[in-house]
Amino acid sequence: MREGGDRFHVATSVSDHVVDVRAVGEIDIATVAAFRAALWAAPARPVLRLDLSGVRLLSAAGVRALVAAHLRVRARGGELVLVDPDPVVARVLRATGLHRVLPIRESARDLVTCAAA
Repeated sequence: MREGGDRFHVATSVSDHVVDVRAVGEIDIATVAAFRAALWAAPARPVLRLDLSGVRLLSAAGVRALVAAHLRVRARGGELVLVDPDPVVARVLRATGLHRVLPIRESARDLVTCAAA
């Protein structure tokens, strides 16, 4: 499934134990609704992997959406895992302290480890 617009799009794939969400573009006040909708539409699985390698901007609205998604996934007994954030996004995650709350996998190789956990 793919949704979004010119500045942002998100694709989702589902397997037995993992939902993969790949976001591309800018997550800001104009695009956060599509981002949040994709995260909320993800079916309950043990792991929700969010690939941020294509995200160039993560605003405060995007940070709030990540926190809300983390709480929602955790309440369903799952784990939200961030994958390969762009360096700009990684700085935002560190500045907000989210790097201490959400697991961050730095490479595609870590995806296999995450799925097996």
